[in-house]
Amino acid sequence: MAISLAIVFPAVLFVILLVVQAGLWWYADQAALTAAREGVDAGRVNGARADDGPGRARDFTDRLGNLARLERIDADGGDPELYRLSVTVHPASVLPFFDRLTLTKTASAPREKFVPQGQP
Repeated sequence: MAISLAIVFPAVLFVILLVVQAGLWWYADQAALTAAREGVDAGRVNGARADDGPGRARDFTDRLGNLARLERIDADGGDPELYRLSVTVHPASVLPFFDRLTLTKTASAPREKFVPQGQP
C-alpha cells in the first residue's frame, strides 16, 4: 500500500499544482485585459495627454503585486480616430519551467471628440 501511495502521490500533487497554475494564468490574463481597458478609458478622453492611458494601466497593474507583473505597455497613438493600448504581463508561477510565459492583451476604443450641436 505504501509503495502505491508513493507512486501515485507525486502525480496527484502535480495535477493539483497544474490546476493552481492554470488559475494564476487566468488571473493574469484577466488582469492584463482589465489594465488595457482602464488605460483605454483614460487615454481616449478628449484632451487626454499621451501618458494618461499607460499611466492608468500601470497604476492598475501595480496593485496586483507579483500575481501579474507588468512587462510592458504599448500605446498606439498614430490613429486619430481610434485609441489602442496593449498590456503585457508575466503571471506568477508555482511550477518550474512555466515561468517564461507572458500574456498580452489589447483594448481599443474610438477617441472622444467635440462635435458642435447640429453637425454630423
